[in-house]
Amino acid sequence: QLDLLWTRKQNVMYNLFDWPTQKHSKLIILAIANTMDLPERIMMNRVASRLVCPSSRFWSIRLLFTIWDCSNAVQKDMALLLGAQGVVLQSCPVSLQVAALSGDARRCLDICRRATEICESAKQKRSPEIVGMAHVTEAIDEMFSSPYINAIRNASLHEQIFLKAILAEFRRAGVEEATVQQVYHQHMALCRIEGMQRPTVSEMMAICSRLGASRILLLEASNKYLHMRVRLNLSQDDVMYALKEE
Repeated sequence: QLDLLWTRKQNVMYNLFDWPTQKHSKLIILAIANTMDLPERIMMNRVASRLVCPSSRFWSIRLLFTIWDCSNAVQKDMALLLGAQGVVLQSCPVSLQVAALSGDARRCLDICRRATEICESAKQKRSPEIVGMAHVTEAIDEMFSSPYINAIRNASLHEQIFLKAILAEFRRAGVEEATVQQVYHQHMALCRIEGMQRPTVSEMMAICSRLGASRILLLEASNKYLHMRVRLNLSQDDVMYALKEE
């Protein structure tokens, strides 16, 4: 996943894309990113130049994959998967439930697998068991339960808005890292939408520090203040689940 290889000097990405250009190289690089224009958005010229066709033996191609949706085909595939294990999947929108928390189809299958295990352990196998939404809900709660999620749920309102602002900035930039200043702009926009009083820069830095102290955020060790870079210490799916209203 290309956006996770981003570093300040971008040496990792440069070396990665430079290898296929070497003489007699037989290496093919397949990189995945959340945005189509990631090279133009974050790459330095020297890195982006590795993606340009310097000779007839090296070229780059971009493929655009649409976001997976909650189609009936996904539910049918899960039903077939569980059916092969002798388990009946109750007719219920499992993919819809998971899509509200995550866009990752693999997480959807993991939850169905765990729901099946919960169902099998609850009853004796006298007949094919039915995996219902109660089992799915229990599997989701189990999968997304962690001290970090509890910390987010118990965080102050502005700390939760700050985390929402981080998610908004990550979606905007397509990179899972941002400066405090970039998040600050998103935070101000969310406060305007909610009709809330906007925090000062000092208050924003204090919010960021508290989230860093609880290890929900990973903060760059520097004195750059608003230009300090921040990352999440857990997946975006987990943060979305913790912030989701009951």
